[in-house]
Amino acid sequence: GTPPIDVNNDFKTHYEVDPEKKKVVAELKKAAKSAKTIYLATDPDREGEAISWHLCEVLKLNPAETKRITYHEISKQAVEEAIKNAHHIDMNLVKAQQARQILDRLVGFELSPVVWQKVPGGKSAGRVQSPAVRLLVEREREIADFNGKSKFKVTAIFTHNENEIKAELPNRFDTEEEANGFLESLIGAKFTVSDIKTTPGKRNPAAPFTTSTLQQEANAKLGFGSKATMAAAQKLYQAGKITYMRTDSVNLSDQAIAATANFIKSEFGEKYSKIRKFKTKSSNAQEAHEAIRPTNINEVKGSSNDYDQKLYDLIRKRTIASQMAPAELEKTIVTIQVSDKSNFHFEAKGEVILFDGFLRVYNNQKDSEILPNIKSGDELNLNQATAKQTFDRPPARYTEGSLVKKLEDLGIGRPSTYATIIDTVQTRGYVKKGESEGIERDAIVLSLENDKISKNIVQEKTGADKGKLVPTPSGELIADFLTEHFSQIVDYDFTANVEEEFDAIASDKLARNAMLRNFYTPFHKLIEQSSNIDRTKVGAQREVGIDPKSGKPILARFGRFGPMLQLGSTDSNDKPIFAPMPKNAKIETVTLEQALKMFELPRLVGQTEDGQDIKANIGRFGPYIQIGKLFVSIKPEDPHTITLEKARELYTNKLEAEKAKNIADLGDGIKVLNGRYGPYITNGTKNVKIPKDIDPKKIDRIKADEMLAEAPTPKRRGRAKKTK
Repeated sequence: GTPPIDVNNDFKTHYEVDPEKKKVVAELKKAAKSAKTIYLATDPDREGEAISWHLCEVLKLNPAETKRITYHEISKQAVEEAIKNAHHIDMNLVKAQQARQILDRLVGFELSPVVWQKVPGGKSAGRVQSPAVRLLVEREREIADFNGKSKFKVTAIFTHNENEIKAELPNRFDTEEEANGFLESLIGAKFTVSDIKTTPGKRNPAAPFTTSTLQQEANAKLGFGSKATMAAAQKLYQAGKITYMRTDSVNLSDQAIAATANFIKSEFGEKYSKIRKFKTKSSNAQEAHEAIRPTNINEVKGSSNDYDQKLYDLIRKRTIASQMAPAELEKTIVTIQVSDKSNFHFEAKGEVILFDGFLRVYNNQKDSEILPNIKSGDELNLNQATAKQTFDRPPARYTEGSLVKKLEDLGIGRPSTYATIIDTVQTRGYVKKGESEGIERDAIVLSLENDKISKNIVQEKTGADKGKLVPTPSGELIADFLTEHFSQIVDYDFTANVEEEFDAIASDKLARNAMLRNFYTPFHKLIEQSSNIDRTKVGAQREVGIDPKSGKPILARFGRFGPMLQLGSTDSNDKPIFAPMPKNAKIETVTLEQALKMFELPRLVGQTEDGQDIKANIGRFGPYIQIGKLFVSIKPEDPHTITLEKARELYTNKLEAEKAKNIADLGDGIKVLNGRYGPYITNGTKNVKIPKDIDPKKIDRIKADEMLAEAPTPKRRGRAKKTK
């Protein structure tokens, strides 16, 4: 048939209407025939421009004559203004969108099959997702290679006229001996205020939100992922509550600035208002977008949905704060000299908020750090001094928000793609949200009080984090494979340059086909050469040791579902036995002792009360017990140690859950079941949610057949084919 992209004919694309959308297209055609005037009002960005062009193609409209309108908020005034300023489709924007789509499809079509063939467990490779995976892999290796040192930090509490002053020594000590020696030198020492410096300071508000900063802030303040943030923002936009949510501009319209200033003056007073016009740093800010802001700054309620309301509140407060006066502070540093000739001094720091400014909108409750009334030359009494061992922290893992910031800093991706990139790398199994329990460490604490030094050991947990992005072994493997054989695809500068070329096409400074040819010709040569890549050499393989029982080698290697253990060789007559990798172990680090323990599985725990064997094992999704054909997850239990009593309890719970799940069996595999999201009908391939106004217990076979027939056929999930 016709290729979706004809690389030999100026990258001509062949589009087909999605079968599920044919009804919608038919309705649009009918409406277009009877319409006097047609306005194309798709989203105000490149994707929206391309959709308008596709509508012209499908509805047989002339793009040069059909009216195109754009607006950044769904309000009567904005739509009326857009109709007054109707224009025609900008074909440069369409070409830029096509270039991105074609290039991404070509990479997917040609590189993904290479990944399937050559990389164990490889699922796909993408032009923008692959550099994102590489970023996470590099960070994980920085953490693994991190060799932190410890130092001793000294703090002290002084008193002056019964007032406490907390201070810190700017110096750090490398050893316990040095820290102890310093504390000894404080016994009998004099402590004098040698200097007081007071400096005024200001804190300015941040610019209104772009797509990137909204995702970062929603992640940091609300714990929202990028995908969830964009879904909530989409709903707020469609409800007419906020402006368009895919933007890299920090600009606010004159009307929005004026409305915000009026709100601030009436709500907080004249002195809180300060009009600001923020300028977008990015040279590629798409078209004439505004920042993300409320359409009506006076409206406190954005949604009845708590989740969406939280995001609306974040957007509204950021917009208001951006037009408010700076917070005015006074910072004080008091220098406390240790004896007359000592090289050491302590510093006490205070900060007073003189005027809260924009902080008012956030109800900032931070207490001022007020220092007591002291002057230069005053002598202080040492109440207590503490030298505590602190450890260097490794580089932090990325959150969704900090990864978006890094991608933006590198010029990778655009407002419309950040959330998709982060979602795709997780869906593909290259990245997961990890939970690290951290490492318990003993820290030394030396305390000086009443001229006596005592030593204590306290336990500290370092490196604990939750919800951070961690590359999976598959992610590490794919990043290494692409870096070695397709380095251009994971090169940060190259990926950023491609984005700039899309921008150049959008502004009519670069021809679409020339750009595609420059990319595709060298890329396709690498694809052709990929047949020479030896699959057996992709991914680490290591001999862990010899099994004492069989005398066979135990290998740690990469399999279809990730790292695994193999007892015996594939070259021998006996089939090798496979086992999963122990938790937190890697191919490079797993020991023979750990490996032998894994080959003890499956373990016979005992029997159920009706005499069936209960076997404990570890599978792809974690530890489980098996009773006949029934599998029961036993997380967080260990299959090596789970007791018969616990196994029976989990088995009974599973049986009860299965029983509660079944509402009715209507025959021929058609069942009414209770699911995670409520009752539904299934025939094994189709699942149909039962509306709330229908009692699932009263559904008969005729009604079930009817509901299944009306439901759309589920889309097949799996590897992409070369069809459009």
